[in-house]
Amino acid sequence: MNPQFILTNYVEQAMALAVYDKLKDGSFTGRIPECLGVVAFGSTLRWCEDELRSTLEDWILVGLKLGHALPAIAGIDLNQEPLREPVETL
Repeated sequence: MNPQFILTNYVEQAMALAVYDKLKDGSFTGRIPECLGVVAFGSTLRWCEDELRSTLEDWILVGLKLGHALPAIAGIDLNQEPLREPVETL
């Protein structure tokens, strides 16, 4: 896994866990059970998936900003403090 794309990898892995349902009116709902509160609706499955991805991205950003504990997904833990190299190494 390429660490420079950790957020992209996290989103892709979380989206792979998405569960979709078709509603009685023909529209769709999607959710990611591991990410509480990440739910979306759309008139088509594709629209629902796009909305779910957008909702997930916003959920991650707000969670990081507010210091919420985010679930580790596929071994990706966004709660870890980044390792910083001393300036002298540059």
